[in-house]
Amino acid sequence: MHGYILINKEKDMTSRDVINIASKVFKTKKVGHTGTLDPLATGVLVICVGQATKLVEVVTSNSKEYIATICLGLDTDTLDITGKVLNEENCTLSKDDIVKVLNSFKKTYNQEVPAYSAVKVKGKKCYEYARAGIEVELPKKEVTIYNIDLIDEPTYKDNKTYFKIKTKVSKGTYIRSLIRDIALELNTVGTMVDLVRTKQGKFLLENCDTLEDLKNGKVKLRPMIDLVDDIEIKSIDDNVKKDILNGKLLENKNNCEEIAFVDKNSNLISIYKKYEKNNKFIKPWKTFVY
Repeated sequence: MHGYILINKEKDMTSRDVINIASKVFKTKKVGHTGTLDPLATGVLVICVGQATKLVEVVTSNSKEYIATICLGLDTDTLDITGKVLNEENCTLSKDDIVKVLNSFKKTYNQEVPAYSAVKVKGKKCYEYARAGIEVELPKKEVTIYNIDLIDEPTYKDNKTYFKIKTKVSKGTYIRSLIRDIALELNTVGTMVDLVRTKQGKFLLENCDTLEDLKNGKVKLRPMIDLVDDIEIKSIDDNVKKDILNGKLLENKNNCEEIAFVDKNSNLISIYKKYEKNNKFIKPWKTFVY
């Protein structure tokens, strides 16, 4: 079995929990997701099965869209509402103040990862240090906030300001860190109350299957070719297929950067990329054996 599924991840479960369920349903250990969602978060989780796991990094690189609920005036160790409260302060900010700062975040910048994250420092995950009470210098990663907008009017409760944002971000962006950084620009602290991933690349929340349907065997694998249909796709005969499976360089007739080859049965056979040593040729990057 080879292909992918789209699941609307539920709250209070890890992305790994969904992988384990898919592994049992499809009876294979070759299962992987294309971007972790925190237990608090819900929404689009793209899961690759079988040979499609070779395309995980392709899908992971896609941009993502989220709707996040933010509380200003509250700080926790995990940067979300599930964590231990570190600081509280009165904070009632106007819509104009919030919008001005949000607009300033449509940029590329170096974002510090959360202490509670799976990013590794000296071979250990950051959350392992955090749980042990050990302070480490947290890595920073370059991220891009393509768009960020306030949706709905801010609300106020217990001297805190609550509002929702919709944002499109690059690979590797932590929304919890983004919220922390927005709060700092507003001269306060902030934490994430809720998060929904509404889109990853071209995959939309409304096209996702439910976890219940997955458990009940009602979810069918979608074709692998969908994962690469944004690049040129070319059909090949059996002779060329044999050359490809043997890893042969091919002539780069159309001067393409990358190209996907499918056989007469529309099975994805390989993805080739431009050969850096000689641009007249393309070389295999991902090859799929069924």
